[in-house]
Amino acid sequence: MALWLALAALAFQAPPADRPCTAQEIRDLTTPSDQPYRLRCRAELSGVDIRRRVLIEGAEASGASLDCGGGAVRAPGQATTSAPTVAVWSRRDGEGWSRPVDVTVRNCTVVGNVRIWGMGAGGSMRDLLASSRTAGHTQAAQSAAPIRVTLDRVRFEGAGTIPLYVGPGVTRTTVTRSTFSGRSTSTAVYLDAESAGALIQDNDFDIRTGREQIAVDGSGANRIVGNRLALGGKGGVFLYRNCGEDGVIRHQTPSYNQITDNVFTSAGWLRPRAVVIGSREGGRRYCGDDRGWPFGSSANDSDGATGNVTARNIVRR
Repeated sequence: MALWLALAALAFQAPPADRPCTAQEIRDLTTPSDQPYRLRCRAELSGVDIRRRVLIEGAEASGASLDCGGGAVRAPGQATTSAPTVAVWSRRDGEGWSRPVDVTVRNCTVVGNVRIWGMGAGGSMRDLLASSRTAGHTQAAQSAAPIRVTLDRVRFEGAGTIPLYVGPGVTRTTVTRSTFSGRSTSTAVYLDAESAGALIQDNDFDIRTGREQIAVDGSGANRIVGNRLALGGKGGVFLYRNCGEDGVIRHQTPSYNQITDNVFTSAGWLRPRAVVIGSREGGRRYCGDDRGWPFGSSANDSDGATGNVTARNIVRR
């Protein structure tokens, strides 16, 4: 009986970062710096701005949360892909990966970008490239990536880069009751290859983009529900598989997604393109860069989008 109780207690042990931040940790978090703050606790602020980048990295950050209380995260300088405003990242750990799970960011204005990433975090594509050349890449990428990241009532203020990037293999990301504003030279939200199970619900998109608002690139089983998107003549939600980019083989197809009950305004008159399933079907100069393997986009450049559901969306030109 004692052994069973000990095993049960171990099984239900709280994640390491599921604890209130100390007063000193709060002071460090809110002290301006050029260096990122490694968040490993539950920070609850009362509207005080954070003037440094926030890094939530590895298994030791599991259970961490940031509630800005209406304040903002403003990193010094320009937010980039390799140095985002807020990063939820996995870290190489010997032969495997140390990943954060059950992370929450709420009630924050994020000026710049949020990056959720497993293999390839920080910009190195070597591990991702090598894994993509194995038959079990989708499972490997998902096992290495953050899972169950919640972004609730976040105000994304784009400053050029993609405000929210959900990287390869990331699963069960939730984005609710949030707003997207500012500008992006690309998209507002990007769901990358091998990611799955995201819920994007009840958000407002009023952001100037260079492309479509939401890209679903080899990402599956996502739900994009009840959002309001001001397109400004650009596209809405595009589903495709970006074959060959950076030589990385895309295994998963953009399939079994649900895009329902959304309102698209200011769509283009001639080509409204609110939801486009299979928007590329190859046709990129780099599609041949992943050739030579008998699976995924190496074997077939098509998007392969199947089983997707679109219903009850409203499109206004």
